[in-house]
Amino acid sequence: MTMFNRLAFRATTAVAALALTATAAFAEDRVSATHAFPTFLVYTKTFLAMVDDINERGKGIVQIDVRGGPEAIGMFQQPAAVRDGVVDMVHIPGSFYGASVPEIDAMVAATVTPLEARANGGAAAMDMAHQERFGVRHLGWIDGGVKFHIYTSTEPKFDENGVLDLTGVKLRDNPIYHAFFEALNATTASMPATEVYAALEKGVVDAAAWTEIGLMDLKWDEFMKYAVEPPFYNTDIGVIFNKESWDALSPESQELIEQVVIEWEEKSYNDRQETVKADRAELEKRGMQFVAMSDEGAAAYLKLAEDAAWGRMETRLQEMGDDGGSYETMRKLYHPE
Repeated sequence: MTMFNRLAFRATTAVAALALTATAAFAEDRVSATHAFPTFLVYTKTFLAMVDDINERGKGIVQIDVRGGPEAIGMFQQPAAVRDGVVDMVHIPGSFYGASVPEIDAMVAATVTPLEARANGGAAAMDMAHQERFGVRHLGWIDGGVKFHIYTSTEPKFDENGVLDLTGVKLRDNPIYHAFFEALNATTASMPATEVYAALEKGVVDAAAWTEIGLMDLKWDEFMKYAVEPPFYNTDIGVIFNKESWDALSPESQELIEQVVIEWEEKSYNDRQETVKADRAELEKRGMQFVAMSDEGAAAYLKLAEDAAWGRMETRLQEMGDDGGSYETMRKLYHPE
């Protein structure tokens, strides 16, 4: 090879290397994701719409590939999947992994909205707890501001104090309200939401707690005819992201995802307030009876719920060796007096 040819070869190689570097620098980040609930539920629809928003605004920057829901990875297995990097991002109730991140119960028993928690530092504290305890980022609290009812197929009974009496009631359980049901001495059976319809049909359970919205999507109203007032707790559905996968994203991708999630945190909160009103009106139209407790009974009922959530959080933190600092911080931020 002549001197000229060697110089030409080196120049061509350098240009090719620069081109490859430039291509790599501007390559889209790819993110894999799953969601805990079936696609027909409003919560999953919110998540998928948010993903569409990110993908539209993230062309050339970042794209999220949704692999599916509980049919792809079981809903109770999804927290471990995102922690271990099997998927990058998951849309899921925090209570599904509350034993690992006890602070999530602050969202369950919160008296602040997601917007207020974002403004007062609660969201940042929740994210830090997730990073330290579970190796994930907690990016946002989605579809917040929705509470829970206990729905029953038979008329509810109340004890001498006016508090709901679940003696003899076969109740479908879930991690978010398990501690509360224990306080009510309920007989419970834990199962995924996708199995409850068949359980109601076969008489395996005759009551279940669910949010103020979405009962008709699940068709549980075919069996449930009573809803116990007052509603309790808050949905704790969030978007969590594997920490190593997050750190591997470009700063542009991180900024875009964070910004869109925060926007949808507010948008979904506002949208769900209207959904709560609409679902209640339709349930009443279909014959659902909302049965209220006395004022004294309602106050005692809500106190049981609150104490169960905060007590569970405190106990779990103590078992982890926490000196009470995290409990006090979360209580201050999510349940200001």
